[in-house]
Amino acid sequence: MKTNAQNIKAVTFDLWETLLFEKDGASAERMAARCRNLCQTLNRVGVKASVAQVGDALNKMIFLLLEKWNRNEDVAHEDQIQLIFKNLAKESVMLKEKWINELSTAYVSPIFEVPPYLNADARTTLKWLKNRNRLIGLICNTGLTPGTALRRLLSEQGISDYFDLMVFSDEVGVRKPDSRIFQLAAKKMKVETCEIVHVGDNLKADVWGAKNAGLKAIHLLSDAGRDKIAEADPRSLVSISRNLGSLKKEHIKPDRIVTSLAKVREAIREIETT
Repeated sequence: MKTNAQNIKAVTFDLWETLLFEKDGASAERMAARCRNLCQTLNRVGVKASVAQVGDALNKMIFLLLEKWNRNEDVAHEDQIQLIFKNLAKESVMLKEKWINELSTAYVSPIFEVPPYLNADARTTLKWLKNRNRLIGLICNTGLTPGTALRRLLSEQGISDYFDLMVFSDEVGVRKPDSRIFQLAAKKMKVETCEIVHVGDNLKADVWGAKNAGLKAIHLLSDAGRDKIAEADPRSLVSISRNLGSLKKEHIKPDRIVTSLAKVREAIREIETT
């Protein structure tokens, strides 16, 4: 049975390894820069700490983050900073309100020091959708870089104006694959979930999550633009994010599989006429 092409009213995208690509080793470079920058800022405001101590406090905070992420919940950016400070200073020093902006800048700056790069097919794909009057959304699980910084990054990349909606997990408190984040995007765009196609590289977060929420899903299956050094380390957040948990790969069925973002246009046409 054929459906009217207008039944697909919106297309949402994952961010990492879909619209933005990484070079090998970028994750480790950012982590090193984050520890270094936080250490310098803390020492400047009078809290004595070494890079190693900051790294230890950051790792403890990440452990708490992972507990939340396993429940598809997320932690706001400022709360992450407070957790790091608490792990570092214990009860000996109280975090002062006037330090938060400086610490936030130090925490966020590595994404601009070691920036990802734009998928070469991103702009033409987004332009194609915009020219066909499709709503365009972004549904992104954040890690240590908050949505505020990612908005700035996308603006600097020259693609932020294509989006009608951006949803970041640290701002809404819920993460993919939880149905609620997809449903929230649908509600904000004023469309039904069945009228959305979601595009992403992560089988669990993007494909299983979208399908479970009632969206159609296109799986971007490609090794391009992935930090393979981080993926090879089972302790890295990049590696952990790709873990299927109890799900079986063969049980996750996208509506289409593409090997590049350029092929998303054809996949959407096929979905619209199936």
